[in-house]
Amino acid sequence: MLALHKWKLLFLALAANLALVGSLASGDIKTTSEWNWLDIVGEGGLALLALIWLLLILHSRPAGRVTQFLSLGLSAVFIAGFQDWLDEFIYFPEGALWDHWIESGFMPIGLILLTLGIYHWHKEQLLITEQLRKRERLFREHRGLDFTTSLSGAHYLRVQLQHELAQGNQENPLALVLIDIDNFAQINRRYGNREGDNLLHSLSELLLLNIRRNDLLCRYAGDRFALLLPNTGKLMANTIAAEISQAVRHFAFKPQQQQDSIFHSVSIGIAFSCGQTAEADTPDSLIARATQALLHAKEQRDSQQLRAA
Repeated sequence: MLALHKWKLLFLALAANLALVGSLASGDIKTTSEWNWLDIVGEGGLALLALIWLLLILHSRPAGRVTQFLSLGLSAVFIAGFQDWLDEFIYFPEGALWDHWIESGFMPIGLILLTLGIYHWHKEQLLITEQLRKRERLFREHRGLDFTTSLSGAHYLRVQLQHELAQGNQENPLALVLIDIDNFAQINRRYGNREGDNLLHSLSELLLLNIRRNDLLCRYAGDRFALLLPNTGKLMANTIAAEISQAVRHFAFKPQQQQDSIFHSVSIGIAFSCGQTAEADTPDSLIARATQALLHAKEQRDSQQLRAA
């Protein structure tokens, strides 16, 4: 992982060497009797810890905004601590203000950048925790999971549909969303089944990030996902479906054998159970309506593509 951040480390090494060379050129070296060992250990330890923290961050994180803030902040803290440590060995003339600027300027800047990094890291962890909560229902009940996506399948979807329909009424509407990946077969034909599985896994993670805590996402069949939305009316269900469609369109999938990104789209069908129809609904009837809506959406997509061609 450190290889991804080699330019950051090279820049930090260059900055530290410039500080060392500049200090040796501007000042005079103190005698050993003038050394203050307490300051040497304290200030040197601060710089060393900042460097260790930086290496641990870079070794464990990919490139991104959080890593950028954390690495810049820790680098600035290291440079400030390193320059402060050099003061214990070198006399600087009163006119060498750059020494004070490095010590007093880099430290607050580094702490501000570090705080920004920790703040965005906190938000990142909240998203990850929310995603794990959505998966909690899957693992807590120890039911069979789909190996590729770690989602439940069609059988569990029907069980949950039956449970929700038994409780549904006009005040607690229910929506079922079927999500079909457009032209998925081309991925398998062009790149192989392994890349197709990688795409399914990546899209399942993306979908989990775009649903609410009480929603249930399942792999219904093949390249088709099913999303169960309890207590959700037509307006909210259509909004969630539109957000999912937009998220998929902006998702860049990178097959291992190709450097260029591949973008996808999905067709979506939605069925609702509420009011008087809720009493007559069954899992199969709701799935059938959602399937019909999905097929209609795919027909509309195909006709639009023919007109565009």
